[in-house]
Amino acid sequence: MSESLTDKDLLALESERVLSAARDSLSDEMVARLAGTASDAMDLIDRINRTGLYKAIPALADLVNHGDLDRLAKLARVYSSAEDSLSDEMVGRLAEMVSEGMSLLDRLNRGGAARLVEMLARLEAGGNLKRIADALPRVVDRMEKLGGVLEAFEEAAAASAKEPRAPGGLGGLWSMMRDPDNQDALRFLINLGKATRKLGTRGSA
Repeated sequence: MSESLTDKDLLALESERVLSAARDSLSDEMVARLAGTASDAMDLIDRINRTGLYKAIPALADLVNHGDLDRLAKLARVYSSAEDSLSDEMVGRLAEMVSEGMSLLDRLNRGGAARLVEMLARLEAGGNLKRIADALPRVVDRMEKLGGVLEAFEEAAAASAKEPRAPGGLGGLWSMMRDPDNQDALRFLINLGKATRKLGTRGSA
């Protein structure tokens, strides 16, 4: 060469050689695939611009930065696993249970459950609900004792019906009073009468 090449000319010559080598190494199939990929990329970018999907990129970036996207993916996998593990029978039973629950809520609503809830709320606000809850065990215990007393009356009535009639007279009364069990029963009846009389006096006062 009559004159030396400048750096710019050398860079242009080297770039031309690189492009020539790339053209030689690329087959027609590779060129077609690259063209198709570029076309698909341009089409995707166009659809993103037309649908406004680019506005969601900051929100997606926040989800990725805070790890929320990973948690959403895990939840999706859990939901998918649960969906795969549910059989048709289980789905039918769940649907039936939900239907029965809705029916029960409807019957409660039509039966005045809302008024019951309001009444319970008023009792709770006044502190009466706690007093009722505290007194309920004692009430249940006394109801059980009352049930036992009624059973004792029934047993006594059945036993008296089976026994023969008393002979009467002082001898029979003396014979009956000599039994310690009869004396205890008479003492119990006397105490019961006293307690009943006290209750009557307290109620009249």
